[in-house]
Amino acid sequence: MPTLTVTTRTPADIAADSVVVASIEGKDGALLAPGHGLPSTAAVHLEAMLADLDAKGSAGEVGRFASVPGVKARSVTVTGLGKEVTGEALRAAAADAVRALRSKKHVVLALPTADLTALAAAADGAAGGGYCFAKIGAKADTTAVQKITVVSTLGAGKGVKDAVARAEVIGRARDWTRDLVNTPPNVLYPASFEAAAKDRAKASPAKVTVTSLDEKALAKGGFGGIVGVGQGSANPPRIVTMSWKPAKAKASIALVGKGITFDSGGLCIKPSAGMLTMKSDMAGAAAVAAAVMAAAELDLPVAVTGYLCLAENMPSGTAQRPSDVVTMRNRSTVEIIDTDAEGRMVLGDGLCLAAEKKPDAIIDIATLTGAQMVALGNLVAGVMANDDSFRDRVVLAGATAGEPSWPMPLPESLRKGLESQTADIAHKADRWGGMLTAGLFLSTFVPEGTPWAHIDIAGPSFNEGGPLGMAPKGGTGYGVASLVALIEQYA
Repeated sequence: MPTLTVTTRTPADIAADSVVVASIEGKDGALLAPGHGLPSTAAVHLEAMLADLDAKGSAGEVGRFASVPGVKARSVTVTGLGKEVTGEALRAAAADAVRALRSKKHVVLALPTADLTALAAAADGAAGGGYCFAKIGAKADTTAVQKITVVSTLGAGKGVKDAVARAEVIGRARDWTRDLVNTPPNVLYPASFEAAAKDRAKASPAKVTVTSLDEKALAKGGFGGIVGVGQGSANPPRIVTMSWKPAKAKASIALVGKGITFDSGGLCIKPSAGMLTMKSDMAGAAAVAAAVMAAAELDLPVAVTGYLCLAENMPSGTAQRPSDVVTMRNRSTVEIIDTDAEGRMVLGDGLCLAAEKKPDAIIDIATLTGAQMVALGNLVAGVMANDDSFRDRVVLAGATAGEPSWPMPLPESLRKGLESQTADIAHKADRWGGMLTAGLFLSTFVPEGTPWAHIDIAGPSFNEGGPLGMAPKGGTGYGVASLVALIEQYA
């Protein structure tokens, strides 16, 4: 993760490996976006080079030019914004540029940032583009960008410095999430995930408390949902609690994350091709863990408690069966329909535990359903809630953070699909509206009157293709920035 600093110096006067400026789509090709701060000789040179290369200025277009006149840096990198200068475009363009410069050590970012919101978006994108996963057994990657200097035309006041510092904290938290998601499942399992959370909290200057319930404590405490999911694995389940409790907190927020460290489907086993990315089925818990750490490191005046519901879903002679009935933490009984719909079971117990502390709001986040991807694709999360205004608040937080989501309903007419002859409720209905019935199931574990939202991130949590804007290949870290932005609303 590169360090981020801010300067008001003219970018042409900074000795660095590269200065990053932006281009936009013009009528006849790429044009330098305003606000680059380069001398006219450099600007004329760059636009001539862009024209000669038939550059368009479109999003994702990146070009690097050496020995630009009037510029001390070794090169100038031009990154495309597309037609408009928006926060989303700035995030993606900054990430694209930093990713293209990953063999360089010091990068100067001189993008068009007319206000604090634009500056924050550019810094966030730069932090997001600097990620690289260190291969197992290898030393940490030393080829990534180490330092990013953000040029501010807004001065260097507290607001500017805070925006850049916040981007670094969020970037570090998001990269930790990406690391967790990308770690192979023989290395990351419930107990090692617990250890990773404790190590991260111990290494932080912020005071985050980490506690855990192991398989014996879970069984004794009546957590039948997560115990049932994990009973087929040699790696037993855990619920790990991470708590940030500032003095004079203005509110208390509970975050609950699905943490299936590997999902084989259990006895309802997945096709082999469907298992390849199932190390990522703990992305919700990873986002929760990172969001708690970020809230603490930003010293937000909001009490935040994260519940990581960790289990490995495996087939064996001790595995849970379809038609089993289990008793959840709140004493309700659930008939198991499909052992590959395990996430809602661990979340159900986690929601019960979170509700016992009577927080002001509960948000759960999970790679929950394939139906989410059918409905909304791989880039947009689905948000459901027991209160429309709270749901809209969560969606707004995602939009502010550059993580798109879409409000989804919880139609009561679908509730009958969860009826059971042998238990209080069945944990899965038929295929139609699968994302919504999963949300309806989860809603039964939230006390009436407590604002609750469920974020289904099955699609945007993992990128199987090449890098796209802020998203690297593999774990994307989706959800961290949204959760922090929501917590900040309460601050």
